[in-house]
Amino acid sequence: MIISYVVTTACIDCKYENCFEVCPVDCFYEAANMIVINTEECIDCGVCEPECPVDVIKPDMIDVAGMWIALNQKFAEQWLDICQKGDPPADVDELGQKTDKLALLAEAPA
Repeated sequence: MIISYVVTTACIDCKYENCFEVCPVDCFYEAANMIVINTEECIDCGVCEPECPVDVIKPDMIDVAGMWIALNQKFAEQWLDICQKGDPPADVDELGQKTDKLALLAEAPA
């Protein structure tokens, strides 16, 4: 069984962007206020998970994994792959700790 990783909605308005820099297969995609993983491209190496300082990257075996896989894959197919690290918001530490931010998701590409 191949395991993939997913980005949870705690990433919304946070976007540290440390994760994509270590990804050996460039499976991260970016919207205006969130990053997702293309679960079909992810090779389950796990190097991205510890890079996120607010712990938003999870293996796809978490509770409600189906929802996270669907969300990540849907937007990975619509957004451009992330290729240049930007600066996180000034209040990134506070934003990263907030939960239940799905309503804040900006579906437009970055």
